Amino acid sequence: MVEEVLSEVRDGVLIVTINRPEAKNAMSKAAAEGIAAAMDRLDAEDALRVGILTGAGGTFCSGMDLKGFLRGESPSVEGRGFGGVVQKPPAKPLIAAVEGYALAGGLELMIACDLVVANAQAKFGIPEAKRGLVAAAGGVMMLPDQIPERIAMELALTGDFIDAERAYQLGLINRVVDGPALEGALELAARIAENGPLAVRVSKQIMRESRGWSMEERYDRQAQLIGPVFMSQDAREGSLAFAEKRKPNWTGK
Repeated sequence: MVEEVLSEVRDGVLIVTINRPEAKNAMSKAAAEGIAAAMDRLDAEDALRVGILTGAGGTFCSGMDLKGFLRGESPSVEGRGFGGVVQKPPAKPLIAAVEGYALAGGLELMIACDLVVANAQAKFGIPEAKRGLVAAAGGVMMLPDQIPERIAMELALTGDFIDAERAYQLGLINRVVDGPALEGALELAARIAENGPLAVRVSKQIMRESRGWSMEERYDRQAQLIGPVFMSQDAREGSLAFAEKRKPNWTGK
């Protein structure tokens, strides 16, 4: 039986590939469970620094598997949501490497990631309204946080697609590459992996959570999170390495 999600480690980067190319990587229950397991592994293993989520066969993800939907199958995981990641992304950085289409649930998977690298020919959209559905896995809630609200509204109500250049102009994606998106994502992941793992994880946590903090509590709540980082062995190692003009040897402690 073909595995619906494949995992590979390269230089501390966990590459997670949705492996349903015959179905344009439409999200199934089994694929969602495979992604959830990979996210658990990413956070659990100290040697893993960054995750990359991508799709096999030239497509990122075309959304929910409608055949499974008609059978009553839900491509979600309890506690993690659609695709095993939308409601609870990993604590460590996650990069989407997008080829082909990131549509409907596929776009929602993408915007649940922290960074996005896309091939120049990629297309993006939430066309659920065209099928009498709603982009309920975060699309209509999260997209207005990431691009201008009126543009997000247009995408939700028309179901139309945008191309990679437009997505880049809107700030929806980080980089557009002419070659394989995975190679671009690996380059970005390597730059992240050079940095202190505690600092990276807490920086992500603060950026994700602080939008829900009141102005009065922001600095107090941030202080609670950054205190252990500034007192860590890695903080001392980073300063020593800078003074000694060498690369730091991070321990994550």
